[in-house]
Amino acid sequence: MSTTDIRNLKPEMLWKNFYDITQVPHPSGKKDEIGAFLVNFGKSLGLETIQDEIGNVLIRKPATQGMENRKPVILQAHMDMVPQKNNNVKHDFEKDPIDAYIDGDWVKAHDTTLGADNGIGLAAAMAILQSKDIPHPDLEMFITVDEETGMFGAFALQPNFLKGEILMNLDSEDEGELYVGCAGGLDANITFRYKEEAVPEGDVALKISLTGLKGGHSGIDIILQRANANKLMFRFLKKAVAECEARLASIDGGSLRNAIPREAFAVITVPADGVDDIVDLVKECRELFIEEYKSKEDGIVFDVEETTMPKGLMPEEIQDDLINGVTACPNGVFRFIDEVPGVVETSNNLAIIKSDGEKVELKSLIRSSVESRKEELASMIESAFALAGAKVEFSGGYPGWEPNMQSPILQTMKKVYQDKFGKEPKVMIIHAGLECGILSTHYPKMDMISFGPTIRHPHSPDEKVNIPTVEKFWEYLLATLANIPVKE
Repeated sequence: MSTTDIRNLKPEMLWKNFYDITQVPHPSGKKDEIGAFLVNFGKSLGLETIQDEIGNVLIRKPATQGMENRKPVILQAHMDMVPQKNNNVKHDFEKDPIDAYIDGDWVKAHDTTLGADNGIGLAAAMAILQSKDIPHPDLEMFITVDEETGMFGAFALQPNFLKGEILMNLDSEDEGELYVGCAGGLDANITFRYKEEAVPEGDVALKISLTGLKGGHSGIDIILQRANANKLMFRFLKKAVAECEARLASIDGGSLRNAIPREAFAVITVPADGVDDIVDLVKECRELFIEEYKSKEDGIVFDVEETTMPKGLMPEEIQDDLINGVTACPNGVFRFIDEVPGVVETSNNLAIIKSDGEKVELKSLIRSSVESRKEELASMIESAFALAGAKVEFSGGYPGWEPNMQSPILQTMKKVYQDKFGKEPKVMIIHAGLECGILSTHYPKMDMISFGPTIRHPHSPDEKVNIPTVEKFWEYLLATLANIPVKE
């Protein structure tokens, strides 16, 4: 089906807005075009529209008749999307629209991320502002910039910018679940510096490619225990160095700190008489990886080919230290929440490893709903790489969101869901960063909750949003707005 088909889905206004969002390039870090789109949207409706210094957009809409005495509500989402694509597609996220299509009960994109995270939440908030007949209290639509790369918009929020008492974050990804807490995060930035050495005479250059992994959201999907391309590549490299006299020239694995790496590429050299051994080792590792992950991955491709001779190689000491550091680095689920079985408490995603001939930079994203556990895991990673001689720095730390089980909006939304759908929603803590944690530091008395439709595999080209749950999410949002508590 064509991209335009999504505009005919129900509710039409929401899906039309989502289609319009897919046509505006909006990867993280590129906020001008999508920001202007939202400002123009607000002004076209004749609503008060403000854009702050960092680019966050705030649009205010007065209460409908009879709702003036209800608590004012903030509908909150973020405007950026994660740019991930498969190797087989040419797509420039800074210029090209997203090619979305309908596949049964799902909306997907051709070989790229879809941007349902958080485009669906944004589209829903826009539809409320456009509406003429939906009852609601005083509303603010607050849309932040660069959530996916560090929640910079939320961090930059100024005091007294928001007037609402209730904040409804529309950035969760399981219909029927209400989120009242989330994990905090911390970036580990690791650097090895070196001067290249000459390639030994008689060596042959080989490119090692690992592709076809599923990847996914480094918080939500970390529990699935999928393969991490960086960890698998370095398992191979350790063997290649030890058994085949391989030397490492360059490494390029992963692309985003909050996405499980799906691909990794290395250029190595080996003596001419060792090429067959490397080919055999690649085959051996390919079979091993496929067998180990047969229930998690179904498209692992691990290949070797001759390539152009590199200008130089990493010194053996740096090469060995790098390999040992990556091998020792914890990755994946570290601990579950004792009181909530099946929910991840603490994890690490070894997301990016890239060299440029002078240095190797690694980026890792640590998540935890317990601050002390986050610090413990950060210390472990720091120790592993410090022992390997690397420089380790931490940045981008953000707090978790502490649950308030007595939250008035939680009690309201539980009752509304029960009345409307005949069962209670699940009350959850999510192992991902929601902006509520940061926003609550700016507005500690604000009542907050997060919910949304069902989205699968965000932050990967397999991202998809479930169509029936979007309609259910919309109906739930409208019913909730109609039942917002009276001002105290």
